[in-house]
Amino acid sequence: MRKISTVAPGWWDYTTLDEKIMEDAAGLTIKDIEQLARPEFQVKIYDTREEFYLAEALEYIDAWRQAGAGRPTGICGPIGPTEQLPLVARLVNELGISLKAAHFWGMDEWVAGQREVGIDHPLGFARTDLELCFNRIDKKYAMPPENLHFPSVAKIEEYSKSFRDVRCIVMQGGQGEVKHWAFNDPVKREGPWKDMPPAPAEYRKFRTRVVDLHPMTLIQNARTSGGGIVSKVPTRAITVGPVETWLAHKVSIWHYGHHDNPFGIRLTAFMISKRIPDSAVPMSLLADHPNVQFNYYRPGIGTCQVEMH
Repeated sequence: MRKISTVAPGWWDYTTLDEKIMEDAAGLTIKDIEQLARPEFQVKIYDTREEFYLAEALEYIDAWRQAGAGRPTGICGPIGPTEQLPLVARLVNELGISLKAAHFWGMDEWVAGQREVGIDHPLGFARTDLELCFNRIDKKYAMPPENLHFPSVAKIEEYSKSFRDVRCIVMQGGQGEVKHWAFNDPVKREGPWKDMPPAPAEYRKFRTRVVDLHPMTLIQNARTSGGGIVSKVPTRAITVGPVETWLAHKVSIWHYGHHDNPFGIRLTAFMISKRIPDSAVPMSLLADHPNVQFNYYRPGIGTCQVEMH
């Protein structure tokens, strides 16, 4: 039987892994991280904050420039990080890029009650995308409203189908402390998964869905966005799933060193590089995706050495 989680006994998470995997990941130097690259898994490291977020913004531009009449293309983007979003709007306006055939997917949203939170929610992801990016784009270049796809509880199937109707050039993501992309958190330790987490192939069958959020996810979002008030963070969300992720031509993960820690941003790269998929570490399932890129901000990589404060 696998270990019980150190932080949430009723859930699966990375603390249930074999200790050798975690020790090997913790010992990686920056040079070691660079050498984890292999076919189907690329590692890029940026030396400045400006270069990091500009590179992230340019993925939007590249995806949208491939769109044309009868050839719609798009990008699926995260909230966390958000610093790239104003840069995207500025690039569209300055370069005069028409988004008439371009698409965008918001990858997740909080759920309160029986539906996703409204556009007025202070932590809302759709609100953030609109305020920091899309509302700043000149109307003559703007994306048609129907090409903006935000996940909705009432229209889950429509949202999921859009990934089959439109080519997703790249799905971006950050990495949370529970090692998720979007809100693909580990599952609760119950029912058929009481003694073992879902097999990778089983977890990969999950489509866009409403999920309960791991306690680490709640604490992380309170820390990064909610002023530390955990009770204000919704406990459920609607999220893009692995099924839609595997329809994306490329998955691009951005590690600034803020949303997850030095250990976490090593662990998932190590598991992907060494092909050790485990659904207790959802990001590690990308070991089986044919085109993944991890992007690091060098000063944010840090070390896993003990340092008392």
